[in-house]
Amino acid sequence: MKTAYMPTVSFTTKGQVVIPVQIRRMFGIGTGTRAVVTATREGILLKPVTDAVIDAGCGILRPQKGIPSLAEERALYKIEEKELEERRARRRT
Repeated sequence: MKTAYMPTVSFTTKGQVVIPVQIRRMFGIGTGTRAVVTATREGILLKPVTDAVIDAGCGILRPQKGIPSLAEERALYKIEEKELEERRARRRT
């Protein structure tokens, strides 16, 4: 994939970084999107684990007992996030 520009970012003291909005949109990255972090010879590689990636990979690996699949983990995260938003909304009223 060829990009037209090379944006730069800064790391916080906690190692956090803000990915530019254009790149987040390009890869379907939203709030709570998880990523696989890999050290390469060229630097740090972040691979977002989006719904599209999960859907494409469903059924490839055999599930292991006691370990939730990425799809299950993402579904649980969405439920927890919704419950958190509902609690926050109740506190505001």
